[in-house]
Amino acid sequence: MKLDFWQYTDDPLEKVVALIAKRVLGEGARLLVVSDDPAQRAAIARALWQAGPESFLANGEADAPGGADQPILLSAESAASNGASHLILADGVFRDTPGFARTFLLFPPDAAPAARAAWRAQDGREDVERAYFTQEDGRWVKKG
Repeated sequence: MKLDFWQYTDDPLEKVVALIAKRVLGEGARLLVVSDDPAQRAAIARALWQAGPESFLANGEADAPGGADQPILLSAESAASNGASHLILADGVFRDTPGFARTFLLFPPDAAPAARAAWRAQDGREDVERAYFTQEDGRWVKKG
């Protein structure tokens, strides 16, 4: 499993989720976005629908009718009823979530200590390939 840690500083969380979602869907994969905060999920949903006139990103809540049919599923739980192979942990809270090909932990600078602890907790796991990205002048730079 690939496990990416993304520390966002220049762009709002919703824009970062939309960026990743475009890439995931472009690969032909499905995505699960997890956040315990319903207001945060609603803001992410709006950003996905408004991602661009040529490429809105269809999404829905896990508990809504037809949720399992959505290419991007928003949920408080890490159960991918839409068959997602990719997971975004949008609320900055690390969860051990086996079964996904790639997981993205998104976090602001004030959550960096918890993200570092999650990074260290993965030391020695042969089934996990980690990467750490930060924003510099609007670009994403791999730091580790």
